[in-house]
Amino acid sequence: MASRHSEAPAQPPVATAAPLPVKIIVAGGFGVGKTTFVGSISEIAPLTTEAAMTTASEGIDDLSKATGKTSTTVAMDFGRISLGEDLVLYLFGTPGQPRFHFMWDDLVRGAIGAVVLVDSNRLEDSFAAVDYFEARDVPFVVAHNIFGAAPEHSLEDLREALAVPDAVPMTTCDARDRSSTKVALLELVQHALARAAT
Repeated sequence: MASRHSEAPAQPPVATAAPLPVKIIVAGGFGVGKTTFVGSISEIAPLTTEAAMTTASEGIDDLSKATGKTSTTVAMDFGRISLGEDLVLYLFGTPGQPRFHFMWDDLVRGAIGAVVLVDSNRLEDSFAAVDYFEARDVPFVVAHNIFGAAPEHSLEDLREALAVPDAVPMTTCDARDRSSTKVALLELVQHALARAAT
């Protein structure tokens, strides 16, 4: 005979939605801090494709303003960061040298947008990345990597020098600092969502 006090049937577990995966590109010129940016924010050990700089790159890679650089990305950097329980950002850092730009189309496929890192001491190295995303109508933000120093130029001066439209957000960041890179990534996500809503 069943008891009035028998246990209620177990409730099935509540299904939780899988977090939304979002692909983001981190681009910019040679030695601007892309690998450092990805590494500072990634919650997993970042995958890098760093190769040692050799004498074969002499006369091709300008190290005069990237002192101390002994390696370079030859394919991509990869990292991941979760934003809350519903959003996971997958970060893909591009190689900076022009001879590796042929890989960009594959890396950018499926991305919601890009963070273009710039170094105001070598602004001309950033033109190719800005032009690339503008030509393909890919949402992007410009992040001035200040390497921990006080910025020497205002964001509006950089906007004018890069000929970036007013609709493109600009920010400063220190690629070595997790909280700083997170701000740049959130700026991009918000910009991409706003673009998608129009």
